[in-house]
Amino acid sequence: MDNRLYFSATTRNRDYIFDVLSKIIKKGSVLEIGSGSGEHGVVFQKRFPEIIWQTSDPELVHRKSISSWIEYEDLTKKMPQPLEIDVEKVPWKIPLRLARSLQGIVSINMIHVAKWSCTIALFKESGKLLKKGQFLILYGPFKISNNHTSQSNYFFDHSLKMQNDLWGIKNLEEVCDEGKKNGFSQAEIITMPANNFSIIFRKVS
Repeated sequence: MDNRLYFSATTRNRDYIFDVLSKIIKKGSVLEIGSGSGEHGVVFQKRFPEIIWQTSDPELVHRKSISSWIEYEDLTKKMPQPLEIDVEKVPWKIPLRLARSLQGIVSINMIHVAKWSCTIALFKESGKLLKKGQFLILYGPFKISNNHTSQSNYFFDHSLKMQNDLWGIKNLEEVCDEGKKNGFSQAEIITMPANNFSIIFRKVS
């Protein structure tokens, strides 16, 4: 059965995110938190054949979509099936082979459709899994000094809060502070199209 989902944002941003990742990813495995439809995952697995791209998502409908995309793209021999990871259910249950080969963690368009406690959990568990020098990359919209960077982001934030008052675009400074609490330095902030950012954190302790 074809359970593939299609998220329009994936098609718009995947090339730009790939450009950022291509400067960082070398070998080993990458864990994606909140993989959604799986469209990013299969694209990056194909574009980085030397690594293993491990997807994850707490929602069954998303994991079914990811599995369908893996099969559709003929990646079943290369790419593992998605893990069921809810960031707040700790410790994350990941295979030993992944823990040993892990070089970084990526989360795309996740923290603004989640409670602040999910951001806290993301940094805490990433801090436990990653070694010194390894990366955590967050992609999505952020507020700067608690101000929206565009009017469209203001309206987007409002629409998110209408769906769930605990959702919303996070303040970059608060996110970076949470990173510092868990042994990360803010290595780079990259301005992306459509009023988004890629934030690269490095484990320093």
